[in-house]
Amino acid sequence: MSNVVVLDHPLIQHKLTMLRKKETGSKDFRELVREISTLMAYEVSRDMELQDIEIETPMGKTIGKEVSGKKVGIVPILRAGLGMVDGFLSLIPAAKVGHIGLYRDPETLNPVEYYCKLPMDVEERTLYLLDPMLATGGSLNASIDYLKRAGAKNIKAVCILAAPEGIKAVQDEHPDVDIYLTSIDEKLNDDAYIVPGLGDAGDRLFGTK
Repeated sequence: MSNVVVLDHPLIQHKLTMLRKKETGSKDFRELVREISTLMAYEVSRDMELQDIEIETPMGKTIGKEVSGKKVGIVPILRAGLGMVDGFLSLIPAAKVGHIGLYRDPETLNPVEYYCKLPMDVEERTLYLLDPMLATGGSLNASIDYLKRAGAKNIKAVCILAAPEGIKAVQDEHPDVDIYLTSIDEKLNDDAYIVPGLGDAGDRLFGTK
């Protein structure tokens, strides 16, 4: 079964509380998503491989550590996942960025794909699949399906909030994909929104209704 990691760093939890508040406007919401994503990127990249490198400081030679060159890809699920990209790029600027466009059919609640553009060598990369909200799990599962069909072998799902129903759905379909979160909320409501959640992340990011 996939590993579910809840990132409980005090700064993450503090910013998450601010993010949830209904009075938080789009500008502050975007900044908070970026800041939380930066902190999450720090945590989810802990298993990056290192190698020794000889360098010279002003005082002499020494052996330091550097990332061993394992390729990274960042794949936001449009549109809300876009809000998380800059946070990851601020720490991993050499990462390639792909995009998967999905929307949820309002009647069936099933994901409908409308766009996909990925790095050519996804099979060689660790892919961070970004979506602020893991609700039913439909969009995340559809995106993971697409990445695997494209050849991806190492995928990590990174979401700010999740409902238990969505976690179970992803674990059932993709037990090999680890899930990183800042909170597991109570449930989904009848409209498949996370409760207590934070509302529609895309609308709050971009000021739409």
